[in-house]
Amino acid sequence: MKSKKNLLIAVILVIAVLAVLYFTGVFGGKKSNELTIIATPNPHAEILKLVQDDLAKEGFTLKLTTVTDYVAENPSTAAGDTMANFFQHIPYLDQYNATAAEKDRLVYVVPTHFEPLGLYAGTKSALEDVAEGDKIVVPNDPTNMTRAFILLADAGLIELPEGTTLTSTVTKNDVINPKGLVFVDVNAELAPGMREDAAFVVINGNNASLVGLNPNNDAVYFEQPGSQAAAAYVNVFAVKPENKDADFVKALEKVVYTQKVYDLIVASGFTPVFEVK
Repeated sequence: MKSKKNLLIAVILVIAVLAVLYFTGVFGGKKSNELTIIATPNPHAEILKLVQDDLAKEGFTLKLTTVTDYVAENPSTAAGDTMANFFQHIPYLDQYNATAAEKDRLVYVVPTHFEPLGLYAGTKSALEDVAEGDKIVVPNDPTNMTRAFILLADAGLIELPEGTTLTSTVTKNDVINPKGLVFVDVNAELAPGMREDAAFVVINGNNASLVGLNPNNDAVYFEQPGSQAAAAYVNVFAVKPENKDADFVKALEKVVYTQKVYDLIVASGFTPVFEVK
């Protein structure tokens, strides 16, 4: 009887050890402290690479997936394939949530920075050179298309219907176009490559940085830090609602709200929205 009892204890101990090894990743199981995030390259992925060692000190091993479009990130996080994503501003997330099933909706955490939308030179380099029939490339997703047309109106190239705001839905058919411009709408990530085919191109901040463009230095015209857009289009991390107050979110805020991340954002031509802690 005693030997059977000892055998049972031994079996329980073996199972316990195997469980510990599995969850710490020795046998290929998912590490209990693994932090999976999907992000666009710059500054989002660059920020995460910068704080990777700091996250490790907080007990989290970063597993970063970098993508260049806006398609996979929210579905990946909603499905639980990644714990967070980092690529979008608040209005884009609101737009996603408005069309997503309730179980797939996300919430934002850790606001980080504002990326000015910029109008960049293509075949022409000065706004005063614009002529009838000139092509201007704009992003084709509804949120950024409206934002692009507001930028073009502020630059004096077009007019918009009275009462147009950042929450309006504006297409090229709504634009008052006295200069007879031709608007070409494309996926945002394709816009930088269109500069040889259009007079001017509206490019999102992170896509501009991918081709070495800094909105503060290189744009013909860009959204100003004190503008309505600067307050609205704050870039954030997005997570499932049940993770809003999770330990990994607290760790992200701690390591992101630092001087070195602040400096990286500024060097990229963007505007931090947090105070260094």
